[in-house]
Amino acid sequence: MERILVTRFSAMGDVAMVASVITEFQEQHQETEIIMVSRPFFKPFFDQIPRVIFHPFDPKTSHSGVFGLFKLFRELRSYRSDRLADLHYNLRSRILSFFFRISGIQIATIDKGRKEKRALTRQRNKVLRPLRHTTERYADVLRKLGYTLSLSHQLRPQFRLIPAGMASILATKEKKVGVAPFAQHPYKVLPAAKMEEVLQALAASGIRVLLFGGGTYERKMAEKWARDIPGVTSLIGRHTLREELDIIAHLDLMVSMDSSGMHMASLMGVPCISVWGATHPYSGFLGYGQKLEDCVQIDHPMRPSSIYGNKSCLCDGVEAIARIESQVIIKNIQEKLNIA
Repeated sequence: MERILVTRFSAMGDVAMVASVITEFQEQHQETEIIMVSRPFFKPFFDQIPRVIFHPFDPKTSHSGVFGLFKLFRELRSYRSDRLADLHYNLRSRILSFFFRISGIQIATIDKGRKEKRALTRQRNKVLRPLRHTTERYADVLRKLGYTLSLSHQLRPQFRLIPAGMASILATKEKKVGVAPFAQHPYKVLPAAKMEEVLQALAASGIRVLLFGGGTYERKMAEKWARDIPGVTSLIGRHTLREELDIIAHLDLMVSMDSSGMHMASLMGVPCISVWGATHPYSGFLGYGQKLEDCVQIDHPMRPSSIYGNKSCLCDGVEAIARIESQVIIKNIQEKLNIA
């Protein structure tokens, strides 16, 4: 059994995409065992993939600083792996890779395509063209290590058990739509008033709506929507990541900003209507297996302003995400669900 160390420490959506790649890699290579190194919170992404050992990486405590990374190196060395695939290529992963390189293990690192991404996001002489999908960049690293790998780029519906207490919602015939209305950066978040219009329209159509993702502030907003709009339920802060994946697997559709909600839907094989503001699906971060025609966005020469959505994207003086009309999102959802 060949063992491959795979490192990807963050962010949530990126790690979810790694899981999609490893799933197909393990199907095509029955002789391999993967040692997945990432933050403990992301372990549920990999629990159902065969021959995957998850090794937790904790940068705030036991693996902090150079000495902490050397401690991680010693922990990982015990697996006696043959190769290391660095799918992150940040300072931490490069230091870890250095330790393994001098110990004689074959190393391959990701090409993030920074030059093409700068051309996509710059204001002048912008080159608006689809870049290589991030999952293919991950696959390229494994190919550099000498393995063949062909990605299907298809959604693969997952069988998951209904979590305790959710049968009354999930084991029904009504349409069920998950909505992930929040994101890490404000330039990727649809204005609250427009999102409320979307939720009201879905509820009026007899659709059961489940809200996902967010911190304390977002939880309060979601709970207010749940109180005010019949048929809307907030799940924020109520379930583990594993349980959220179980719930998503039973949805008919996910609606998400360009955020981890989209990637979690992909991992469960659920189609997703995604909403894009400062970012763009051409950057290579569209959910694995999702369709470009299911992306809601405006056509403006200023977009995108950034890859990760951390920069304002003013289109004629208005944020790109704020120029998206709620009715456009509602229409896309209705068409996807074949409802009037």
